[in-house]
Amino acid sequence: MKHIFNKGKDASKPTFLLLHGTGGTELDLLPVAGQIDDEANVLSVKGNVSENGMPRFFKRLAEGVFDEEDLIERTKELHEFLDEAAEKYEFDRHNMIAIGYSNGANIAASLLFHYQDSLKDAILHHPMVPRRGIELPNLSSKDIFITAGTNDPICAPSETEELQSLFESANADVTVHWENSGHQLTYSEVDAAKKWLASK
Repeated sequence: MKHIFNKGKDASKPTFLLLHGTGGTELDLLPVAGQIDDEANVLSVKGNVSENGMPRFFKRLAEGVFDEEDLIERTKELHEFLDEAAEKYEFDRHNMIAIGYSNGANIAASLLFHYQDSLKDAILHHPMVPRRGIELPNLSSKDIFITAGTNDPICAPSETEELQSLFESANADVTVHWENSGHQLTYSEVDAAKKWLASK
Protein backbone atom coordinates (compact mmCIF):
# COMPACT_ATOMS: atom_id res chain seq x y z
CA MET A 1 0.00 0.00 0.00
CA LYS A 2 1.25 3.49 -0.83
CA HIS A 3 2.28 5.17 2.39
CA ILE A 4 4.56 7.55 4.26
CA PHE A 5 6.45 6.64 7.42
CA ASN A 6 7.93 9.41 9.57
CA LYS A 7 9.97 8.27 12.55
CA GLY A 8 9.06 10.09 15.75
CA LYS A 9 11.33 11.70 18.32
CA ASP A 10 10.15 9.53 21.22
CA ALA A 11 10.16 5.73 20.82
CA SER A 12 7.86 5.29 23.84
CA LYS A 13 5.06 7.17 22.07
CA PRO A 14 2.52 5.28 19.95
CA THR A 15 2.70 5.05 16.18
CA PHE A 16 -0.16 6.99 14.59
CA LEU A 17 -1.87 5.22 11.69
CA LEU A 18 -3.35 7.96 9.49
CA LEU A 19 -6.31 7.07 7.28
CA HIS A 20 -7.71 9.80 5.02
CA GLY A 21 -11.27 10.47 3.82
CA THR A 22 -12.67 9.84 0.33
CA GLY A 23 -10.63 11.68 -2.30
CA GLY A 24 -7.79 12.29 0.14
CA THR A 25 -4.16 11.18 0.07
CA GLU A 26 -1.53 10.02 2.52
CA LEU A 27 -0.53 13.69 3.00
CA ASP A 28 -3.92 14.91 4.26
CA LEU A 29 -3.75 14.03 7.95
CA LEU A 30 -0.06 14.75 8.58
CA PRO A 31 -0.91 18.18 10.09
CA VAL A 32 -3.55 16.50 12.30
CA ALA A 33 -0.98 14.03 13.66
CA GLY A 34 1.40 16.93 14.28
CA GLN A 35 -1.29 18.80 16.19
CA ILE A 36 -2.16 15.78 18.36
CA ASP A 37 1.44 14.74 19.17
CA ASP A 38 4.43 15.84 17.09
CA GLU A 39 6.80 13.36 18.76
CA ALA A 40 5.04 10.15 17.71
CA ASN A 41 5.83 7.89 14.74
CA VAL A 42 3.48 8.41 11.81
CA LEU A 43 2.40 5.78 9.28
CA SER A 44 0.07 7.42 6.77
CA VAL A 45 -1.58 5.12 4.24
CA LYS A 46 -3.33 5.85 0.93
CA GLY A 47 -6.47 3.89 0.07
CA ASN A 48 -6.09 1.26 -2.66
CA VAL A 49 -9.56 1.74 -4.14
CA SER A 50 -10.41 4.41 -6.71
CA GLU A 51 -13.96 5.76 -6.99
CA ASN A 52 -14.13 8.03 -10.05
CA GLY A 53 -10.47 8.89 -9.47
CA MET A 54 -10.93 9.48 -5.72
CA PRO A 55 -8.85 7.27 -3.41
CA ARG A 56 -10.82 5.27 -0.83
CA PHE A 57 -10.09 2.35 1.47
CA PHE A 58 -12.95 0.16 0.25
CA LYS A 59 -15.75 0.18 -2.32
CA ARG A 60 -19.27 1.35 -1.70
CA LEU A 61 -22.46 0.61 -3.59
CA ALA A 62 -23.97 4.06 -2.92
CA GLU A 63 -23.59 6.95 -0.45
CA GLY A 64 -23.59 5.27 2.97
CA VAL A 65 -23.98 1.76 1.52
CA PHE A 66 -20.77 -0.23 1.83
CA ASP A 67 -19.65 -3.12 -0.35
CA GLU A 68 -19.35 -5.52 2.59
CA GLU A 69 -17.34 -8.16 0.75
CA ASP A 70 -14.78 -5.58 -0.36
CA LEU A 71 -14.71 -4.01 3.11
CA ILE A 72 -13.79 -7.38 4.67
CA GLU A 73 -11.07 -8.01 2.07
CA ARG A 74 -9.60 -4.48 2.33
CA THR A 75 -9.65 -4.60 6.13
CA LYS A 76 -7.63 -7.83 6.00
CA GLU A 77 -5.25 -6.26 3.48
CA LEU A 78 -4.67 -3.24 5.73
CA HIS A 79 -4.27 -5.40 8.84
CA GLU A 80 -1.58 -7.50 7.12
CA PHE A 81 0.12 -4.38 5.76
CA LEU A 82 0.42 -3.02 9.32
CA ASP A 83 2.19 -6.23 10.39
CA GLU A 84 4.66 -5.83 7.50
CA ALA A 85 5.19 -2.11 8.15
CA ALA A 86 5.94 -2.71 11.85
CA GLU A 87 8.63 -5.19 10.87
CA LYS A 88 10.08 -2.97 8.14
CA TYR A 89 10.16 0.26 10.16
CA GLU A 90 10.81 -1.41 13.52
CA PHE A 91 8.00 0.12 15.56
CA ASP A 92 5.90 -1.55 18.26
CA ARG A 93 2.98 -3.18 16.45
CA HIS A 94 1.04 -3.31 19.73
CA ASN A 95 1.30 0.43 20.33
CA MET A 96 -0.55 1.76 17.28
CA ILE A 97 -3.35 4.33 17.40
CA ALA A 98 -5.47 4.95 14.32
CA ILE A 99 -6.45 8.51 13.42
CA GLY A 100 -9.08 8.22 10.72
CA TYR A 101 -11.43 10.68 9.05
CA SER A 102 -14.68 9.67 7.31
CA ASN A 103 -13.85 6.72 4.99
CA GLY A 104 -10.55 6.31 6.86
CA ALA A 105 -12.39 6.27 10.19
CA ASN A 106 -14.68 3.58 8.78
CA ILE A 107 -11.82 1.25 7.86
CA ALA A 108 -10.21 1.90 11.26
CA ALA A 109 -13.52 0.93 12.90
CA SER A 110 -13.57 -2.15 10.68
CA LEU A 111 -10.10 -3.14 11.94
CA LEU A 112 -11.52 -3.01 15.49
CA PHE A 113 -14.62 -4.98 14.43
CA HIS A 114 -12.57 -7.79 12.87
CA TYR A 115 -9.16 -7.96 14.61
CA GLN A 116 -8.85 -7.76 18.38
CA ASP A 117 -5.18 -6.76 18.39
CA SER A 118 -4.88 -4.69 15.21
CA LEU A 119 -5.05 -1.33 17.04
CA LYS A 120 -4.25 -0.29 20.58
CA ASP A 121 -6.71 2.63 20.49
CA ALA A 122 -8.47 4.76 17.89
CA ILE A 123 -9.41 8.37 17.16
CA LEU A 124 -12.32 8.26 14.72
CA HIS A 125 -13.48 11.51 13.09
CA HIS A 126 -17.02 11.19 11.66
CA PRO A 127 -17.14 7.37 11.41
CA MET A 128 -20.12 5.21 10.43
CA VAL A 129 -21.00 1.67 11.49
CA PRO A 130 -18.83 -0.49 9.18
CA ARG A 131 -20.87 -3.72 9.51
CA ARG A 132 -23.99 -4.84 11.31
CA GLY A 133 -25.04 -8.22 12.64
CA ILE A 134 -21.59 -9.54 13.53
CA GLU A 135 -20.05 -10.37 16.88
CA LEU A 136 -17.20 -8.05 17.77
CA PRO A 137 -14.02 -9.25 19.47
CA ASN A 138 -13.49 -8.39 23.13
CA LEU A 139 -12.25 -4.77 23.06
CA SER A 140 -11.90 -4.37 26.83
CA SER A 141 -8.41 -2.89 26.58
CA LYS A 142 -9.33 -0.33 23.88
CA ASP A 143 -9.96 3.39 24.29
CA ILE A 144 -11.89 4.93 21.40
CA PHE A 145 -12.45 8.64 20.79
CA ILE A 146 -15.20 9.53 18.31
CA THR A 147 -15.93 13.01 16.97
CA ALA A 148 -19.21 13.78 15.27
CA GLY A 149 -21.20 16.70 13.90
CA THR A 150 -24.78 17.29 15.04
CA ASN A 151 -25.60 18.49 11.50
CA ASP A 152 -23.55 15.91 9.59
CA PRO A 153 -25.46 15.10 6.36
CA ILE A 154 -23.41 11.93 5.71
CA CYS A 155 -23.23 10.50 9.22
CA ALA A 156 -26.41 11.10 11.23
CA PRO A 157 -26.14 11.38 15.04
CA SER A 158 -28.05 8.08 15.34
CA GLU A 159 -25.23 6.39 13.38
CA THR A 160 -22.66 7.73 15.86
CA GLU A 161 -24.75 6.57 18.81
CA GLU A 162 -25.17 3.10 17.29
CA LEU A 163 -21.41 2.78 16.73
CA GLN A 164 -20.74 3.91 20.31
CA SER A 165 -23.20 1.31 21.59
CA LEU A 166 -21.62 -1.48 19.52
CA PHE A 167 -18.13 -0.63 20.76
CA GLU A 168 -19.32 -0.39 24.37
CA SER A 169 -21.11 -3.74 24.12
CA ALA A 170 -17.69 -5.16 23.14
CA ASN A 171 -16.29 -3.61 26.38
CA ALA A 172 -14.37 -0.73 24.78
CA ASP A 173 -14.07 2.58 26.63
CA VAL A 174 -15.70 5.11 24.29
CA THR A 175 -15.69 8.92 24.44
CA VAL A 176 -17.82 10.89 21.98
CA HIS A 177 -17.13 14.55 21.25
CA TRP A 178 -19.94 16.45 19.51
CA GLU A 179 -19.47 19.54 17.36
CA ASN A 180 -22.26 21.81 16.17
CA SER A 181 -21.12 21.29 12.58
CA GLY A 182 -21.37 19.05 9.51
CA HIS A 183 -19.05 16.41 8.08
CA GLN A 184 -15.93 18.57 7.84
CA LEU A 185 -12.96 17.93 10.14
CA THR A 186 -12.62 20.94 12.45
CA TYR A 187 -9.63 22.29 14.35
CA SER A 188 -11.57 22.14 17.63
CA GLU A 189 -12.36 18.41 17.30
CA VAL A 190 -8.69 17.64 16.58
CA ASP A 191 -7.81 19.70 19.65
CA ALA A 192 -10.34 17.67 21.67
CA ALA A 193 -8.65 14.48 20.44
CA LYS A 194 -5.28 15.85 21.53
CA LYS A 195 -6.59 16.60 25.03
CA TRP A 196 -8.25 13.16 25.25
CA LEU A 197 -5.00 11.39 24.31
CA ALA A 198 -2.92 13.51 26.71
CA SER A 199 -5.29 12.68 29.57
CA LYS A 200 -4.95 8.90 29.12
